[in-house]
Parts: sequence; C-alpha cells; structure tokens
Amino acid sequence: MAQAKTKKVNMGLPASASAKFQATGADVNDFFPHGVTIHKGDKIKFLPTGFHSIDFPARGGAPFPLISPTGQKVSGSNDAASQPFWFNNQDALAFTPTLGPPGLFGKKVKFTGKKQIASGLPLADRPKPITITFKKAGKFTYYCNVHSGMKGTVTVKPKGKKIPSKKADKKALKRQLARSFKTAQGLPKATPPAGTIDVGVAGKHGEEFFGFVPAQTTVPVGTTLTFRMSALTKDVHTATTGPGNPEDGSTYLGEVEAGFNAPVLDPRAVYPSEQPPSTATLSPVLHGNGFWNTGVMDQDANTPLPRANSVTFGTPGTYDFYCLVHPFMKATVTVQ
Repeated sequence: MAQAKTKKVNMGLPASASAKFQATGADVNDFFPHGVTIHKGDKIKFLPTGFHSIDFPARGGAPFPLISPTGQKVSGSNDAASQPFWFNNQDALAFTPTLGPPGLFGKKVKFTGKKQIASGLPLADRPKPITITFKKAGKFTYYCNVHSGMKGTVTVKPKGKKIPSKKADKKALKRQLARSFKTAQGLPKATPPAGTIDVGVAGKHGEEFFGFVPAQTTVPVGTTLTFRMSALTKDVHTATTGPGNPEDGSTYLGEVEAGFNAPVLDPRAVYPSEQPPSTATLSPVLHGNGFWNTGVMDQDANTPLPRANSVTFGTPGTYDFYCLVHPFMKATVTVQ
C-alpha cells in the first residue's frame, strides 16, 4: 500500500517572504498555498507563520466568530468627564471561548467532515504546527477566525487519482506569492475620495497595507472626515484619537488598547464612542479629554460592526489617530 504523504500549508505568509512584504508596509491574510490537493488518508501540516487560525466547519456549518456576547451587559463605563458612555447596558463582548486554550497547536487530529475542528487562537510565543489527516474524499473550505473572509481549500481525492506533484505545488505557491507582492506594492498609492481617510488598504486576495491613507491631511475647522474600511479588507481596524499613544500603557489610549487583552473586552475599545448614527464634533474636551473612536470596523456582512464612521472637527489643532488593533498605524489631521 502507498504510504500516506504530508503536504504543508502556511497560515499566512511563508516566513521566507515576510520581510519582503513588510518592506511595503503590507501583509497578506491568506493561506499559502491557498488551495491544496491530496489523497484520502494523506496529511496536511499547518504551519503557524502569522496570527491566524484554522477552522474546518462540519458540512453545512460555519466557522466560530472571533468575538461573542458574554451574556452580561456593559455597566459603569464612564468617560473622562465622569459621564456614562452610550454603550452601557449593551452586550459585553469577549473573544469566543472555543477559540481559547488549549487549542490544537502542536497536535495531530483527523477530519472527516462530520465534526468541526478549530485550532483556536495562536496565543503561545511559538505555536507549534497542527497536523490533520483527511479521512474522507471531497472539497473542504476552511477559515481563519481572526480575519473574516480569509479562507483556503483542501481537495481530497480517492487513492489512485492524480494529484499535483511537489514540483507543481511549488510553482503554484511561487505564482501566488508573486501575485500578492505585486498587489501589495500598489496599495499605498490608493487615493480615497475627498473627505475620506482609508483605514488600511486591501487587495483582492487578502493583501493588506497597514496604514492610514492619507497619513497626513490638513482641513479647515468645521470639516467632516469619514474613516472607512477598504472594500476588500479581511481585517479589522479602528480610528481612535485621545490622550497619549496606544503603545504606551500609562496613557489613556494605552489603557483602552490594553482592553483587548482582558477576559471581557473594554467596551471603549470595541464600541463607537458616539451612539450611531450620530456624528460627534471633535475638540480637546470631547468626553472630557478629546477621546473619539470609530469602534472596531470590518467589511463582514455577518457582523454588526460598522464599515465607516465620521467625525466633525470643531476646534483648530493637531489630532493623531491610531488603530487600536494595530497601534503602529497612525494618521495626523491638522485643523486650521
């Protein structure tokens, strides 16, 4: 009998390609290779090369959401002026418990299509590969729970059927990387419409430029700007301004950003600071300290998260905006 073989799939960019893409300011929310074909009984070793997960739903099922209601309600969330935020009494949110430890990293499992298997989040410093043996023929779609819309396919053929060779797989991976790199190089050149700032710019196959476009802009007092997600994005971002820098935990924004690491997410980080559909007038005294947040935004039609949010600049000054999910992303708006 022919011995079972093992193919490899990178959960994100292969490690050898990361530096090249980082030089463009971009990453790719995709599996490499995106599609793989094996024989029934063969294995795939999923290599954790980025902050991604794998979720194989059972036939007719759906992947686990990244964030879920806890069953509790938000309470006691006040702004710097000691006024309650609008999202008090809204659902308290947390990362879906199923995606927490122990997870499947470092384990070997079997998949038949009858029972869902999900890796959980790669929370270890160096998460280990996951090896899955495919026991049933068919075509299976799997997902990343972190990046909505990021998915890959595994085609399992009966033994004896022809499948791509190792050489063919290598060529396909090379083509996928070349296509994504070409796209990534052009993303920072995007030009949003007047009055709009793009929070990240995405390509067709998961390419994502991690920056605001434009990163600097000057507007007159009274201008309303819209911060929007790229139409093709598979990521989540915020546009947030207030005292300090989210990478400095001793500041107000640092405290809010740290709420993503709490058992229950800080509602100031997740929810828009203003109750939809209202548009705030931003000044250094908004919420007592100049805090304003789009809330977490995405382009997934299956979530209630907004795709965009707008704010009116009511006072001259310089306003720095950050993504609380990716704090290195920064935009500066000068109001004259």
